[in-house]
Amino acid sequence: MKKWITAILVLMMFAVLAACGAEEEATDSQTAEAQTTEAETVTVKHELGETEVAKNPEKVVVFDFGILDTLDQLGVESVAGVAQGNIPTYLEQYEDTEKYENIGTLKEADFEAIHAMDPDLIIISGRQAEMYNEFSDIAPTIHLGVDTTDYMNSFTTNMETVGEIFGKEAEVEEELAAINEQIEGIKAKTATSDEKGLIVLANEGKVSAYGAASRFGIIHDVFGVKQADEGIEASTHGQSITYEYILDTNPDMMFVVDRNAAVGNDASAKDSLENELVQKTNAYQNDKIIYLDPDYWYLSGGGLQSVSEMVNAIESAF
Repeated sequence: MKKWITAILVLMMFAVLAACGAEEEATDSQTAEAQTTEAETVTVKHELGETEVAKNPEKVVVFDFGILDTLDQLGVESVAGVAQGNIPTYLEQYEDTEKYENIGTLKEADFEAIHAMDPDLIIISGRQAEMYNEFSDIAPTIHLGVDTTDYMNSFTTNMETVGEIFGKEAEVEEELAAINEQIEGIKAKTATSDEKGLIVLANEGKVSAYGAASRFGIIHDVFGVKQADEGIEASTHGQSITYEYILDTNPDMMFVVDRNAAVGNDASAKDSLENELVQKTNAYQNDKIIYLDPDYWYLSGGGLQSVSEMVNAIESAF
C-alpha cells in the first residue's frame, strides 16, 4: 500500500511540474508573440507629421486615387473603404459599394462611416489635409500626396513607403526601376530636340497654362521638354490664358489635359481648343497637339500605373 501511495505522489509531482513548465512556455510564447507584433510596425514621416503604422494592415481606407492605383497594381487586397465620385475608369471595380465602403468624396469625408469601419490605416492627400486631425482620432493616418515641385523624389518616397507597409518592397523597386529607365530614354530625346511645349488644362471652353514646378510640371521638370513660355506662374489651378496667348506663344507641341472628360462633362476640349487661332500654331500644323488621358494626369497621378502611363504618353510624343 505504501508503495502505491508513493508512486501516486511521484506521479502527481511530475504532473504539477509539467503543468508549470507548460504554463511558463505558454507565457514565454505569448511574450515573444507580443514583442513580434510590437516590432511589426513602421514609422512613416509625412507632410503632416509622423505616424506609427502596423505592417500589413487588414482594413485600409483610401482617399488618394494614385495610392489606390498603386495598391491595385501591387495586388494588395486590404482596401476596405474608397472615396467615391470620379473614380478613374481603369479602377472602376472600386465603385462596388457592397465590397468597398463608401467613405464620402475627396472633399467631403463620411466620418461616421469611417468610424464604424474601425480601420487600421487611413491614407489621404492634399484635398483631405485639413481633416487630418479628425482622421487621426479614428485611426493612424498618413498623407501620401505628391509634391509637384519635386515630383519623382516625392513619388519614389511614397511608393517605397507603401512597399514597406505592405511587404512589397521588391515589387516596388522593380516597378520604379522600369519607370526610371524609360524616363532616361525620354530625357535623351528631349535633350537633343528643339521642340518647345505648352501644357494646358481645358475646362468648359476656358484654358489654363502650366509650367515647371506646377501640377503637370513633370513634363518639363522630369522629362526635360523645353518650355514655350518660361514665365508661366507656378499655380495649383494654372495661369489663366486666352487663345491669343497660345497663338503668340506658338508652341511646337501642346499637351492638353481635358478636365471635362475627367469629371464626366459632355463638352469636348478638342471642339473648343482647335479653333482658328490655335490652328495657326506650329503644334496644330505639325499634328503635335497631344491629348493626355485625364484618368492618369488629372485624377490619379502619383501611382505606379498612372506614372507609367504618363511616361508612355510623353515617350509617344517624341
